[in-house]
Amino acid sequence: MGLTRRQQQILSAVVDIYIRTGEPVGSKAISLSAGLSVSAATIRSEMAALYEWGYLEQPHTSAGRVPSHLGYREYIDFLMTCPPLEQEERDEIESLFNVKNPDPEKLLGDAAEALSEYTGYATVTSSIVPKTVSVRKIELIAAGANTVVILLIASNGAIRNKICRVDFTVTPEIISFFNKFAGHRFAGRSIGSITSSYIGSVSITLGEYSHMFTTILVNIFELCREVGEGRYYISGGTRLLAYDEAAKTARELLLLLESRERLDALFSPDEKSFKIIIGKENAGSELSGSSVVMTNYEIAGEPAGMVGLIGPVRINYPKLIPHLEYFAKMLGELMSETLESE
Repeated sequence: MGLTRRQQQILSAVVDIYIRTGEPVGSKAISLSAGLSVSAATIRSEMAALYEWGYLEQPHTSAGRVPSHLGYREYIDFLMTCPPLEQEERDEIESLFNVKNPDPEKLLGDAAEALSEYTGYATVTSSIVPKTVSVRKIELIAAGANTVVILLIASNGAIRNKICRVDFTVTPEIISFFNKFAGHRFAGRSIGSITSSYIGSVSITLGEYSHMFTTILVNIFELCREVGEGRYYISGGTRLLAYDEAAKTARELLLLLESRERLDALFSPDEKSFKIIIGKENAGSELSGSSVVMTNYEIAGEPAGMVGLIGPVRINYPKLIPHLEYFAKMLGELMSETLESE
C-alpha cells in the first residue's frame, strides 16, 4: 500500500525519534520533530492508519508507537537520508587502520575487532574466493627427519600451512625436487581447479615417486579446499548482551556466530553491494530482535569479502551505513596495498 507524503513524514519521524530515544513515540513529539502544520488529532489519525497497516506497533498500553519491522523496511528503502561523512569522521575511521599486521588474514581479524570497538556491535568480516584467485606458491619446509611443513600462499593473500609426517627421510634434495615440481604443477593455477581429479593426474606424472608423495599431495588438496572456502572473523559477540532486544536470544546468537553453515547462509555473496536484514526478516528466530547490516569490500576491483554488523533492530541506520561503507572501502584499499607489496 502506497503511503501519502504526510504518512511518510510521520513514519520517518517515528523511526528517527525511536532510534534516538528508545521510547515509544507520541503525536506531540512528532509534531515538534516533523514540522507538520496539522493538528495533533490528525497526526494521531495518521498514526492509527500506519498501525492498522502494520508499519507501527504499540508495545504496551501507552499512547506511543514504535516502528514495526515493516516500518523499518519502508524507512530504509524509501525514506531514509544518509548524511555524508564529515572529514573528522573519515579521519576517525582511517585511524582504525594505522597500525595493522601486514598479513592479509590477520588484517581481517584486526578489522573485525576494530569495527566492533568503534560501533559497539558484534562484527563479522569474511573472505570469499573469486574464481580468479590462484596459487601463488606451494613450498615444502623441512621440519624433522620425517616431518615437513606444507606452505600454501594464494594470490588473494590467504596463507595456509600444515604439518605432515612422511614415510621417507627428508633431505634437502627431496625438498628441492618437490618444490620445483610444485612450482610447475600448481603455481598460477586457480584454487578451484585443484580438484581431487587434478591431484590424481599430478600424482601420475610423478611416476615411481607418486606413492612417496601421496600424503603431501592429499594435504595440498585439503589446503586448497580451505582457501577456496574462505574464512570468517568474529568480534564483539558478547556486546549484544547490552541491548535488551538482542539479549533475549544472545546465547542462540553466539552459537550462530560459531556455525560455519549458518554464517554461510547469512553472509552469502550477493549482487547487492549493501544489504540490511531487519529482525524477523532473518530466517533464524535468534535474529528476530536484531538487524544484520553488511557490505562488500573489494580488492583490485573484485569482490573479496564481506563486512557485517549484528546489532539491535533500533540501529541508527542513517549514521551507520556511510560509516560501514567507508570502513569497507578503507579495508579493501589496505588489503590491495598489502598484497601488491608482497
